[in-house]
Formats: sequence, C-alpha cells, structure tokens
Amino acid sequence: MMETLSHCGSLYSRGKEWNVQTDRLCLRRSVAPRKTSRLRAMAVSTASLMRPLKSRLASGERLYGAFLCSFSPVIAEIMGAAGYDYVTIDMEHGPGDVFAALPCMQALAAYGVPVILRVAANDPVLMKKAMDLGPEGIMIPMIETPSDAARAVASCRYPPRGIRGAAHPIVRASIYGMNPSYLRNCEDDLLIMLQIESAEAVDRIPDISAVEGVDCLMLGPTDLSSSIGYLHDPGHEEVMKLLYRAEKAILSASCGTYLAGFAMPHDPPTEMHKRGYHMISGAVDVAIFRNAAVADVKANKDAVKR
Repeated sequence: MMETLSHCGSLYSRGKEWNVQTDRLCLRRSVAPRKTSRLRAMAVSTASLMRPLKSRLASGERLYGAFLCSFSPVIAEIMGAAGYDYVTIDMEHGPGDVFAALPCMQALAAYGVPVILRVAANDPVLMKKAMDLGPEGIMIPMIETPSDAARAVASCRYPPRGIRGAAHPIVRASIYGMNPSYLRNCEDDLLIMLQIESAEAVDRIPDISAVEGVDCLMLGPTDLSSSIGYLHDPGHEEVMKLLYRAEKAILSASCGTYLAGFAMPHDPPTEMHKRGYHMISGAVDVAIFRNAAVADVKANKDAVKR
C-alpha cells in the first residue's frame, strides 16, 4: 500500500537539523523511515569517496588534470574513466552554463574524479550558482588586484565571512540537504583558484596570494602573452621570462599558495613539473578530438578516394 505525503514539512526548520522533504513524496509506509535513512547514508558515503583536492595537495601530491570545454557528458565520462586527477569544466570559454555543466559533473562523479568549475567572471551571481552545484574547486579568471581576490573569496563563503547566498538545504553541493557535515566542511574543503593573466597581475602576486582564503594561483600563458603584445607567440622569450617570474613569486610566497598552470606545446608537463607546479592541466577535450580528427583525415581520406 502506498501513502502520499503532500506538503509534509517545511524545507527550512528552526532547529539545527534541516527537515528536507519533498511535496508529494511517495514512500511505502512500512519501510519509509529505514529506507530514507539508508539512502541518505549511501549518498553521503558516496560523496565522501573523493578525497578533497586541498587534502591531496597538502600531502604533497602533484596533480594532472584536463579541461572539458565541449560540455558533453559522454566525453566527461570518458575523461573520468581515463583517470585524470581532476577535470575543469570551462564555463568561461566553453559554450555551456551551470545547467549544461551538471550532467558532466554527474558523469565524472561516477568515476570519483573531482571537478573544478571555471566561471566566466569574478561575479558573485555566477559564482553562487556554480558553488551550489558542489564542485571540489572553483576557478576565477582575470584576477588583477588583492581586492579582486578578496571579492572572489567572499563569493565562496556564507555570511558573516562572505556573501554567498544560503540555500544549502536544497542544492546539489549538500547532496540536496542529505549531507549533515556540509556546512562544517564546505569552506575548508573547497579549493579556490585565482587566475593570473596579465603582466600587472604578476607584479601584484605577493599581495594577491596573501589574501586570506586564496589557495592556488593559476597562470594563464596565452593571456599573459597577449598582455605584453605576443598574442600569436606565447612561447616568445619575453613571455617565458614573465611566466618564470610569476612562478617564482607564487612558489616563494610565505602563505604557501599552490602553483597551477596550462601545458603548452613549447612548455610540456614534464618541464612544468621540474619548475615546481602543483597542478598541471595538460589537455583540452576539444583539442584532443580536433587533433585526432585531423590526423584521421590526413591518414585515410585520400587513400579511400583513390
């Protein structure tokens, strides 16, 4: 026999425990309490399988990841199965928004691969939606000053420490209210990555990295190159000098900020590893497919037509 529970409780209770219930939720009367408790425990247990990126970095692990720009859940699933340490879903340059990012995150979660969401701008409106999806890290582009950094950190935190909107009883980040430890751990576990993408920002690295809450600075080599007039030549000697100066400033920061960056054809992951990078993004899904498609056409198209 089925019982329909309609409007059976408020989403927001007045006590410490959140009473999370859904309109018209159908449960079997005899097993509902046990089954709900068991499902909640399973959900929280599954979420805890992924060791936080911050914890892995703190233990000295060097991480190798990739970027997902296609917003294809199928490609996301393949990248998860391939074994990357993390995948960054790019909402700055990819065509998708948070709604398109969600199924990609679900595909990666099935393989226990942490997700970093790159937002399009240092905008609290964009960041609150990204944060509510529950990424393990968040990447904010075009950080130029310490005040930019402080604003980004504030967008990742609930009041009184920040300005993030509070809907934690119902969002994916808290497993829709089923993770009782979410509020206790969410800010400590989140990896906040700020992108340094101009020569002016490089000059301010010591002050930017000193902002409380900044965990990692991510260097953007193509934007750095364009900021000093070498858009078409990111491997130029002057660009590399600027990149090396930025790396040195981050690695010598007294606050222990992690160094992250993109691998380039002229600067492969092996060389970046030697210079002390903690996180290296070495591939982009769109580029991987483009290169494979071009190579396939080059190798086979003319032969088939003969």
